[in-house]
Amino acid sequence: MVRYSHIMAEIAAPTSGLETVRTEITRACRDAGRDVASVELVAVSKTFAAEDIEPVIAAGQRVFGENRVQEAKGKWPVLQATHPDVKLHLIGPLQSNKAKEAVTLFDAIHSVDRASLCDALSKEIAKQGRTPLLFAQINTGAEPQKAGVLPQDADAFLSACRETYGLTMSGLMCIPPANEAPGPHFALTAKIAKRNGLKLLSMGMSADFAVAIQLGATHIRVGSAIFGGRH
Repeated sequence: MVRYSHIMAEIAAPTSGLETVRTEITRACRDAGRDVASVELVAVSKTFAAEDIEPVIAAGQRVFGENRVQEAKGKWPVLQATHPDVKLHLIGPLQSNKAKEAVTLFDAIHSVDRASLCDALSKEIAKQGRTPLLFAQINTGAEPQKAGVLPQDADAFLSACRETYGLTMSGLMCIPPANEAPGPHFALTAKIAKRNGLKLLSMGMSADFAVAIQLGATHIRVGSAIFGGRH
């Protein structure tokens, strides 16, 4: 399976990067026998300012990902006032004490991974009446430095999300170890999702999203291949 790290070296501007990524998504979907509409591109705009993001919005991109609540609070309310159809996804770790702001700001949260966060999200969702898409993060590589539920604990965690906290879980997210082939990690995540009746899979980044699409990703999180190197 081809990895697309070469995309990052070819970018002259965010809009050209976006077009290249769209072309590669179309190709990957064709190779996998999938409808391109079944894959949502989340353009990861963390560390980039509003003026960097505006051209990508103008080029038609409508779903963006941020890692931190505070950073998103600083730049997205103004952007969304001008572009109310833009959707915002939280793809980084979420502290329980930021659950209120996260539910207010984000249309999807990709990093649900512990009981205290489930409790906080449940309370805020009930208070605010907002229902962001919720993804449980799976630590497929059992890496101690990474957040996420261990694969062997995933079924019990998802059951608790639903039965104890009343959360509607939409899917799973994973970030494979950097030094390992991503395919087995994506396949494991897809297997856990299937047996738990979850249809959404947040898998794949700039270097490996084609592999993720082949293995069922519904959301790919692409930053560098669109925006270039981080500030």
